[in-house]
Amino acid sequence: MQDIINAKGTFLVDVRTPGEFEEGSAKDAVNIPLDQVMNELKQFNGKENIVVFCRSGNRSGQAKYILEQHGFKNVYNGGTWQDVAKLQN
Repeated sequence: MQDIINAKGTFLVDVRTPGEFEEGSAKDAVNIPLDQVMNELKQFNGKENIVVFCRSGNRSGQAKYILEQHGFKNVYNGGTWQDVAKLQN
């Protein structure tokens, strides 16, 4: 997972609420709350790797499922934002 998180072009997506995101997140992550993933599918187009994460890994699991159902490949559940941040170089 560390290789994927640190690979050039990996799209890091925090699916928590904007309020949670403001409290801290992984470096270079974008905030697309779980309830907005369906409306923001275009932001995921053309991404080589997508790593979604949240507070516990539950919402990111749901986001991964949604993305895969819409044909996205190389989608990974990074678990918690702290886990992703620890793995960043």
